[in-house]
Amino acid sequence: MNACILAVGSEMLTPFRVDTNSLTITERLNAIGYDVRLKAVVADHVDELARVIDGALTWADLIVITGGLGPTEDDITRDAVARVLDAPLAIDERIVDRIKERFAKRGLTMAAINRRQAMVPRGAVVLENANGTAPGLWLERGRTAIVLLPGPPREMTPMFDAVVRERLAPKMAGRGLFRRVLKITGRSESDVDANVQPIYSRWTSQTVPIHTTILAALGQTELHLTAHAPSRADAETVLESAVGELLEVLGSAVYCVDGRPLEAVVGALLSDRGLTIAVAESCTGGLLMSRLTDVAGSSRYVERGVVCYSNRAKTELAGVPESLIAGHGAVSEPVARAMAEGIRQRAGTNVGVGITGIAGPGGGTPEKPVGTVAVAVIVDGEARVRTFQFVGPREMVKYQAAQAAMNMLRLILLKSET
Repeated sequence: MNACILAVGSEMLTPFRVDTNSLTITERLNAIGYDVRLKAVVADHVDELARVIDGALTWADLIVITGGLGPTEDDITRDAVARVLDAPLAIDERIVDRIKERFAKRGLTMAAINRRQAMVPRGAVVLENANGTAPGLWLERGRTAIVLLPGPPREMTPMFDAVVRERLAPKMAGRGLFRRVLKITGRSESDVDANVQPIYSRWTSQTVPIHTTILAALGQTELHLTAHAPSRADAETVLESAVGELLEVLGSAVYCVDGRPLEAVVGALLSDRGLTIAVAESCTGGLLMSRLTDVAGSSRYVERGVVCYSNRAKTELAGVPESLIAGHGAVSEPVARAMAEGIRQRAGTNVGVGITGIAGPGGGTPEKPVGTVAVAVIVDGEARVRTFQFVGPREMVKYQAAQAAMNMLRLILLKSET
């Protein structure tokens, strides 16, 4: 079953407003087996909206339209749908009475312009709106159902949930689109794809097919597996098998199969092992500590963190010898290791992390260009130190450095090789 989602409103074609309703609608539709094939934002222009609706009617089983149901002249959704379906609009006096009553409860008189919200295309079913004045509408043309919903999320969401529950879900008889996401770090998108493509290419011809999408994100790669299945149990069976095949190939590069961010995965490893951590950061400016403490309950394992940006701070706060900095430079593996060991000893923790680098845009040299970052991780007696060369602007270098440090710690805790 294919679905189309249209958000109506010229304001969403500017930098100041974003369509968020389509995310909620997509989640609800996927859960009952609808495949969203198109999302679009359409301006408050009746001709443009009519053209888009007319095109969607040729292929979509469901068209969901949000917005454009208000009382003003630029609220044109009803007009466009009525034109495409050749369904004349007429005032429903029962809706007018409900709108008047809603205004009266607030001590107000309904303006005449609000009568526009009571205009209903011939043959439409009115959907009650308990949270606003604009009712929703349900129409059908051949195989296609068309749902008109108000734009404000607090009005749209409960109305659409009722539509899903009462009209859409019963048609699907338990079918759905079920997903699993594998999060991978330390390997490039192309490297991941080269290794897993022979596996996932077989899945589309299964009895319960799985479609795979590879997404590159900053500091990681994601594999999204989607199963079109008659039930959740059927989907879980094939998805669990698929995840197992991928883990055999990718191994410890996969840090998560349940949606958690890397900082939550690392936090759970520290908590489960009863370990504590202290961090000394230079170029990341506290980003690693910020991410670690974004996790609820992180006080169980996070002891302290320092931002030792200057050379003096590295010596005073992390105990790095001045001679070491003079001999190797502030951005070097010996200094990163001294930062990690120094903060670990001063904090009395099991784990120490040191990060020092050149985030840019200035400060690089031919020997140490912008993006050079040295990371050291020490867990009790085991230490790993590595120099990375990251690309991108300053904020990207900082994020990748924090990501790499957490992944180094994760691999040590898992006793895996990089």
